[in-house]
Amino acid sequence: MDLGLKGKVALVAAATRGLGRAAAEALAAEGAAVYLCSRTPKAMEVAKEIAQATGAEVEGCVADVSTPMGRDILCRKALDRFGKVDILVTNAGGPPAGTFEDFDDSFWYEAFDLNFMSVVGLARHVIPGMKERGWGRIVTITSIAVKQPIDGLILSNAVRTGVVGLVKTLSKELAPHGITVNNVCPGYTATERLEELSKAIAEKEGISQEEAKQRWCNQIPARRLGKPEELASLIAFLASEKSAYITGASIQVDGGFFAGLM
Repeated sequence: MDLGLKGKVALVAAATRGLGRAAAEALAAEGAAVYLCSRTPKAMEVAKEIAQATGAEVEGCVADVSTPMGRDILCRKALDRFGKVDILVTNAGGPPAGTFEDFDDSFWYEAFDLNFMSVVGLARHVIPGMKERGWGRIVTITSIAVKQPIDGLILSNAVRTGVVGLVKTLSKELAPHGITVNNVCPGYTATERLEELSKAIAEKEGISQEEAKQRWCNQIPARRLGKPEELASLIAFLASEKSAYITGASIQVDGGFFAGLM
């Protein structure tokens, strides 16, 4: 299936590892030019690796999307390099694990900046150009926690759910302009983030990391962790010409973990 991404420019945040990198690789493989970032100089190294592997134009910069300055730098550099952004994939690391009494206000503000304002700020930069061209795709990487809260992740459960409200509202405002806005909701996926969470659980409960991971697998009907490229395939489709009538959706990629009906 030709997804119609040749000639499109994608901006992918936090894309040097895990889900962000998989998304950047999938979009580049479909022929899109990609501009990516991370908080470290590894962004440029990863951009070269993806360019060599796919033959696409891929570049990157150092930018922290949890800050207004970082978002400004990323979007300005992407626009300077490619002249437009057709596809925005928002992504950021997750806030720390813990329960309500573990966190003071500073943690809540940091989580809000990381996972909510990063979406607001990046979208604010690219939407005007999308409206002018009458075409755009915004895909936010959230979490299955927005549909089924995960024990011990109160910051993520609360803040990421706000992104769903934002995306649903934006989708209605932007649909007349040919712009779609959707959430993808990964379940337990084999990423560095999951390694960190399993390590924290193992240390807290005195078990091995493998035992912690197996607990998750036992809750998943597919009986395994997801692969980053499985989420990335959905992102590439939602970023394409083929998905023009899908907007305002929150789609889980979780091996059947979510127990609800919708």
